[in-house]
Amino acid sequence: MKNLWVSIIFTFVTICSHGQIKEIASVDSIFAEWNKPDVPGCALGIINNGKLIYSNGYGIGDLEHDIFITPSSVFYIGSVSKQFVTFSILLLEEKGKLDLDDEIQKFLPDFPEYETPLTIRHFIHHTSGVRDYLTLMYLKGRSYLDHIEDDEVYELIKNQNVLNFSPGEQYLYSNSCYFMLAMIIEKAAGQSLKEFAKENIFEPLGMHQTIFYDDNTDIIKNRVFSYEKEQNGDGFDNLIMRFDLVGSGGVYSNIEDLFLWDQNFYFNKLGKGGQEIVQKMHEEGLLNNGESSGYAFALNIGTYKGLKTVSHGGALAGYRAQLMRFPEQNFSVIILSNRSDANPTSKAYQVADIFLKDKLEVDEKDQPKLSKLNEKIFKLSTKKLEKFCASYWNIEDSYSRKIYLKNDTLIYYRSENSESNLIPINQNEFKMLGVNADIEVKFEIRENNQQIMIITIDDGEPIESVAYEPASYSNKELKKFAGSYNSDELNVVYDLMMKDADLILYLKGKEISVMHAIKDNIFSNDDFGVFEFKKDSNGRIEEFELMAGRVKNLKFIKQ
Repeated sequence: MKNLWVSIIFTFVTICSHGQIKEIASVDSIFAEWNKPDVPGCALGIINNGKLIYSNGYGIGDLEHDIFITPSSVFYIGSVSKQFVTFSILLLEEKGKLDLDDEIQKFLPDFPEYETPLTIRHFIHHTSGVRDYLTLMYLKGRSYLDHIEDDEVYELIKNQNVLNFSPGEQYLYSNSCYFMLAMIIEKAAGQSLKEFAKENIFEPLGMHQTIFYDDNTDIIKNRVFSYEKEQNGDGFDNLIMRFDLVGSGGVYSNIEDLFLWDQNFYFNKLGKGGQEIVQKMHEEGLLNNGESSGYAFALNIGTYKGLKTVSHGGALAGYRAQLMRFPEQNFSVIILSNRSDANPTSKAYQVADIFLKDKLEVDEKDQPKLSKLNEKIFKLSTKKLEKFCASYWNIEDSYSRKIYLKNDTLIYYRSENSESNLIPINQNEFKMLGVNADIEVKFEIRENNQQIMIITIDDGEPIESVAYEPASYSNKELKKFAGSYNSDELNVVYDLMMKDADLILYLKGKEISVMHAIKDNIFSNDDFGVFEFKKDSNGRIEEFELMAGRVKNLKFIKQ
């Protein structure tokens, strides 16, 4: 009860110290579900015209000791850390210690050479094609919650025989690149990323509660712990994290320190001073064809209701973070959460809706979509809905989705634990519910009477998938795929074994999940991805390639 009163008093002081803000009640209502003495929550900071006009904590930072979250609470901020890595790189460029077009081997001479040179610039903009180490570790059966040695990660990255794609051809997020950027900083600076950032960024800005955490035995004052909801209960499980790799993430910080970092983008005090380095932070990378990669120096440049945004999120264990800036309005929102079901990006937009309501605009291209939302939901007969039910294959990224009917509602199925309702807004157009984005799903009939599913996410590029008839295998035919498959690149063996009438994937003796037949010689697995099997000249299965999001074409040979 004492802590509750402390929280109430703290909130009162925060409001009074910045003057009465009429929008506060509306802001607090956004976080009302977390503002309780028995659930995890978040810390919030709202910045306007150079001042932290409102900051507050909602919920508990340590459920074992009933410690409330405050703006001073220290959270793991995940990939928001990456912008401190890129700023460090640019500071070293100012010092003449490196060039963005330096090849990686200049600093990491033991890193393998591929057909096309890899540069620091490729790493910064996620255009390298280097496979993501967090995905690789997961595919090995390792948990990101565990302590993992730097050398183990680096050896795993080096052990990859091929890249996901030729450098500069595509954008694909890779934590491996930022892990190695931390190594490059250490080589160029002659000190660890932790030390360099402290001396050149955190201390000069007065960010005394911010650190690159590279030793999980160190004490962090005011640390918040992370949680996820119990699968079979109303409580929360503690996600105890011993992860201490830096570069891809690694920063612990709080609202008060991140306010100082946010303001440095307007009046840079670091390095040589001036705004040139800040301007460079906002430059998006270019692909080989001259198009933008869509990713700057660990900053996402976008728009929201007509206003420019600069942002980045972060997530690991139960931590979720978002630092979102509206630079032309000198307005920012920082949200740091300690629950895995949080969506700080969505809530940051809601805060912006309150404070920037008189400045937000609606683009003309959004008008049709908004009018559809306001229309009465279409009523489609069961017979019409059934026409859309099918399995759909995305050729470009090799994954399958399924549309099926349940209680007169179309269901968009990703996996057993992930599906969404589709609500009709037109004869062949639907709105996806229960997702943290504006997603429309449209169905079309193309030539040869082929049905296409077209998905548009937040006005992005349309994603097309083709309806197909799933392959069907008898038990005898499934047994031909059974066996042990070895990956030299992962140094791991996957076992495929029959159980009842299913082909099951096992890793280190543990049952993972069922292999679902997609097309001829192609299976999907809800946990790991898509498996494409290949046969020898005699028609015997000899290998498969695994497509797993940020890892593509990972080869396994049948033993």
